[in-house]
Amino acid sequence: MQTETALQPCDLLIEAGWVVPVVPHGVVLEDHAVAVRGGSIVAVLPRHEARARFDAADVVSRPQSALIPGLVNAHTHNPMTLLRGVADDLPLMQWLQGHIWPLEARLIGPEFVADGVALAIAEMLRGGTTCCNENYFFPDAEAATFRRFGFRALVGLPIIDFPSAWARSDDEYFDRACEVHDQWRNDPLVATAFAPHAPYTVSDASFERIRILSDQLDVPVHCHLHETAHEVAESQQKHGQRPLARLDRLGLVNDRLIAVHMTQLLESEIALCAARGVSVAHCPESNLKLASGFCPAGALQRAGVNLAIGTDGAASNNDLDMFGETRTAALLAKAVADDAAALDAASALHAATLGGARALGFGDLVGSVEPGKQADLACIDLAAIETQPLHHVISQLVYACGRQQVTDVWIAGRRRLRERALVDMDEAALLANARQWRERIAAIRVS
Repeated sequence: MQTETALQPCDLLIEAGWVVPVVPHGVVLEDHAVAVRGGSIVAVLPRHEARARFDAADVVSRPQSALIPGLVNAHTHNPMTLLRGVADDLPLMQWLQGHIWPLEARLIGPEFVADGVALAIAEMLRGGTTCCNENYFFPDAEAATFRRFGFRALVGLPIIDFPSAWARSDDEYFDRACEVHDQWRNDPLVATAFAPHAPYTVSDASFERIRILSDQLDVPVHCHLHETAHEVAESQQKHGQRPLARLDRLGLVNDRLIAVHMTQLLESEIALCAARGVSVAHCPESNLKLASGFCPAGALQRAGVNLAIGTDGAASNNDLDMFGETRTAALLAKAVADDAAALDAASALHAATLGGARALGFGDLVGSVEPGKQADLACIDLAAIETQPLHHVISQLVYACGRQQVTDVWIAGRRRLRERALVDMDEAALLANARQWRERIAAIRVS
């Protein structure tokens, strides 16, 4: 006599018309489900098998939707969301020196940082982003805000060669960086990285200290690098080397380096990045808007460099829309390479998910829909006119889908967006606070 097998308990069962796991590459699983227990994925299997196997406390059924790993924004300055649109249509150094840095000198503090991060989290969640690589001042306030709203983040510990509201000297930058790292070193959602601003604002001595600490603590180094032709020419004049060569001389070109922008690259530099395991955070829309240049994403991918995608800050993009950024990355790669096959849809989605997770050192935790990984997931409604007829799910996600089609988001199995509504975030309060900051910033600009 056969005995009936008892159903296995789980916290959440998400049923989707299509699951796009990212691993294996380019695969789409039709009519599948993902079971979640204790914040982790325990199974990915056909829907009918999932119902026969699991007794779920919560079942979410989305038969017209694709379930994907949460998107990973591999480079952003989230407090600058409060500066969205204040200084548009300017080249990088004029934008920085003439507008952004003077404003920041009047604004930067824990309140500005926390409020900007909160607004950014809401925007990112509504766009299917569940993780970001943050780079700004007051990382203590940033980390606390990410934790408060249950958002996964790698928080940069800023190092720059001039005084700021965060630190007044080189020693203070490093002392405060180590304090924040120690405070968050064991957190399940928030980790830290050293964030030297750029080769033109950080000395050799500071880079050497960063290398020693990065080696000792095994944390990434997140740095703007080869962003403009001017940066490269200035480095050659001042140091007798291109910026990447200088960082290599200082021991920083390794698998912990997250090199942001990388619009000015020689073939030998691409090969060096591939050999050393460097990750490149590609921010195409910011680079286009500031006329900084073109990252050779197709060549980097072909060489085997881990490619990630970031939005940069909303002051130079002007949004945190990873669906739009991924589409731009794919299209621009084709034009730059003069090859319509460069950075195909599946590879672009990989860069926006697992590529970003690996760059941040989170590749074992998130970035793909696999048993054992954290349940950082996003559900995208593909039934809309804009994504019909549906011939190829991944192509629609990259080339046709908009962030407004994101309906549900989970981070570590916890619901953060439900049918387009933010969970545990007060949308009216966020909007009122944004208006208050607009008035404060406007008063500074006319004073």
